Amino acid sequence: MKRNHLFELEDFSWFPGWIRACMTRLIVTVHKALGSSDELAELVARALRESRSTSIVDLCSGSGGPMLDVLERLNQKPGLEGVTLTLTDLYPNAEAAARINARGGSNVSYRTTPLDATEVGRETAGLRTMICSFHHMRPEGARKILEAAQRSRQPICIFEISDNSYPAFLWWTALPVNFLMCLLMTPLARPVTARQLVFTYLFPIIPLCFAWDGAVSNARTYTLEDLDELLRGLGDEGYRWEKGVIGGRMKKIYLLGIPTQVAGD
Repeated sequence: MKRNHLFELEDFSWFPGWIRACMTRLIVTVHKALGSSDELAELVARALRESRSTSIVDLCSGSGGPMLDVLERLNQKPGLEGVTLTLTDLYPNAEAAARINARGGSNVSYRTTPLDATEVGRETAGLRTMICSFHHMRPEGARKILEAAQRSRQPICIFEISDNSYPAFLWWTALPVNFLMCLLMTPLARPVTARQLVFTYLFPIIPLCFAWDGAVSNARTYTLEDLDELLRGLGDEGYRWEKGVIGGRMKKIYLLGIPTQVAGD
C-alpha cells in the first residue's frame, strides 16, 4: 500500500478547537475554488437514487465542508427536494452546530454529540458521506467503515481532493505551497474572524498547521490501488463498489458503495 500514515495535527484531541475550525473554513474555500460541490452533487444524487435513500449522514463534517452547498444543489433536483443532511464529527464544531441548528425549517442539522466514523451502526440509516476525511483513517479503521456500510446495506460516498500520485518521498514539497495558499485564501474564508487574521498574518500559527496537515493529507490519501486492497473480499450480490477519478481543474478520487437490493425489491 502506497499510503503513509503520518500524523495530522487536527487528529489529536488536544489540538485547539478554534484552530481546527479556522483550518476547516480554509478547506471549504478550497472546495469552492475547485468546484467540488457540483461534482459531489452528481455523485451523491446518483447514490441516493440508486439506493432509494432520502437522507445523508455526513461523517467527519468539521465546519460543514462542501456538503451544505451540495444539499442546496440536491434539493433543486427533481425527486430529491426532500433529502435531509445530518452533519457529524468526532469533535463536533460547536459554533457551526449552533449556527446550523438555529435555522428554522431547514433540511440540515448538526449532531452535537461525538460520532466516531468507525463506529457507525446499523441504526444509522441513509447515505454515509466522507468528504476529504477517509485518509484520516488507518487501514484497519478504513476497512471497518467499508464493511459496516456493506453489512448494514447502506450506501456510502467517499471523496478526496488530496493527491498521492507523485513519488512518496516528495510529499513534503507541498509544505511551502500550502503555506502560501493559506495566506492567499484567508480573506475569502467565511466567517473570517479577527483571531484568524491575527494568527495568520501576525503570528502565522494557522498557516504552519494548515501547511503541515495539507501536505500530510497527500501522503495519507488512499490511491485507487490502495482502495482495491481495502476492498478485497468485499462486494456481493446485494452490494456493489465503484471507484474512479473525476474532476476538471484537479483530479479527485471517489469511492461509492451502493446496495443493489433494497427494501421493497
